[in-house]
Formats: sequence, C-alpha cells, structure tokens
Amino acid sequence: MKTILAVLLTSIALSVSAEGETKRVCVDKLTSDGKVVKDKAGKPVQECKEMKVHKKLEGTKVPEKK
Repeated sequence: MKTILAVLLTSIALSVSAEGETKRVCVDKLTSDGKVVKDKAGKPVQECKEMKVHKKLEGTKVPEKK
C-alpha cells in the first residue's frame, strides 16, 4: 500500500513540475491504402493530439579528438 501511494505521489509531483507549453498537432487520417479519409462535406478528416513543446538547449561545442 505504501509503495502504491509513493508511486502516485511521485508521478503527480513530476507531472506538475514538468508543465510546459503544449501544441495542438493535426494530421490527415489515412486509409490502409494511403488515401485521405473525407467526411460528408468533402473535407479531410483529421486526427489531433496535444504535444509538449520542449525548449532547445544551447550548449558548448564538443571538442574534436586528434
């Protein structure tokens, strides 16, 4: 019981502290043969997901071996 509680608390703490920007990304839905699925109006059906945007870290150049 204590281990389950500890795992839940750590997962909640990590999810709160790892909060960042999210971006909505939509991709056209495809059939098994690669064609775009269209709705009744003739518009392509899209699958959308929320993705986290990570900061790009700038570092120093790695020295080359001689």
